[in-house]
Amino acid sequence: MRLSTVKIAGRTTWGVVEGERFLDVGATLSARYADLKSAVAAGFDGVAEAAAAAAATPVDAVEWLPVIPNPDKILCVGLNYEMHRKETGRSEVENPTIFARYANSQTGHLAPIIRPKVSTELDFEGELAVIIGKPGRYIPYAEAMNHVAGYACYNDGSIRDFQRHTHQFTPGKNFPDTGAFGPWMMTPDELGPLGELRLQTRLNGEVVQEATFSQMIFDIARQIEYCSAFTRLEAGDVIVSGTPGGVGAKRNPPLWMKPGDVVEVEVDRLGSLRNPIVDETC
Repeated sequence: MRLSTVKIAGRTTWGVVEGERFLDVGATLSARYADLKSAVAAGFDGVAEAAAAAAATPVDAVEWLPVIPNPDKILCVGLNYEMHRKETGRSEVENPTIFARYANSQTGHLAPIIRPKVSTELDFEGELAVIIGKPGRYIPYAEAMNHVAGYACYNDGSIRDFQRHTHQFTPGKNFPDTGAFGPWMMTPDELGPLGELRLQTRLNGEVVQEATFSQMIFDIARQIEYCSAFTRLEAGDVIVSGTPGGVGAKRNPPLWMKPGDVVEVEVDRLGSLRNPIVDETC
């Protein structure tokens, strides 16, 4: 299944994306599930049956929201492809580099990524998002993939000068409307094995990042194992699994996103996340 959170005529709901139709399961199961996160926690029980009877809306008539707008936490993995580690000059490490992103820094498919008025150093980072379905603590590596509810495209947009203010990444990763997440999540049974799937980021149609998931330094199971050691993973939590090399900050000259640009993150079989860039106006 492909599942999304959207607005229809100003009403927030969630449901199943089937071809060019959005099936409003949220309305059908409103007494049972408050939102997509609740359905994720229940293992999507009853969702397929409800989708068969749900009202359909053309996908071009919905407003896409972040797939999970209200995760308990978003854990991001840094420096998780060798080319990106090398271009940053960072040393090899034995454990994943983890930082946090806040839910209110996210935006949806086709919505603008906003360049804040305090910086012009807005960078792209195409990534795969992992949505946790089964909660747990101290999850063993061998069982980790059983805790995955689905996958989505993510653009972990970064304000690089704020990221460099300290040794921590948090300030540059949490400006409003910089973390694009969508258009939908796809369940593992539909997406299939990750290994040789290609991740590609395009800026104004030009490929700026490309890798396969087999090139990750720490695979998804290791990320889940490690993160669950220091925090309890909850249903609906999101792990953003790292970006390949080619980021704008490490090019000569640097390649920053600017108003009028369009950035896309595409994953084979999963789909494409597309966002225009605009300046902050407030």
